[in-house]
Amino acid sequence: MNAQVVLLALSTGLGLGSLLAAVRALATAAALWARGRRVAGRVTARAATDPRRGGLVVFSDHLGRDFVLDPGPLGPFCGLPPVGDSVPVVYARDRPTGARLWTSRHLLAPSFGWFLSATLAFGTGVVTAR
Repeated sequence: MNAQVVLLALSTGLGLGSLLAAVRALATAAALWARGRRVAGRVTARAATDPRRGGLVVFSDHLGRDFVLDPGPLGPFCGLPPVGDSVPVVYARDRPTGARLWTSRHLLAPSFGWFLSATLAFGTGVVTAR
């Protein structure tokens, strides 16, 4: 089997999978934007033994249960304010564990990453098809 054909098939499959993941992440963000419950969360510091950067967001759902949202290591780049400040949080009513920060950067970052991966994979396929 020709190596170009195999690389073309792999890059096309990876591109289609990444595109599907991007559309799913975008649909999740749109559903949170349209039907999500918005609450205020408070940024707290991580434990001293935790080596990861950034803070955690503590919020309460509509039933009064407390949850902790970890925006990840890129939290400050996605609009996370400093420790002690308030930040808007959005979650689906039946799934508060899947909460996100109510900022466009935090809601759309996963879909942007998947679209970028799909573009690179399709670009690799185009280059190898020549």
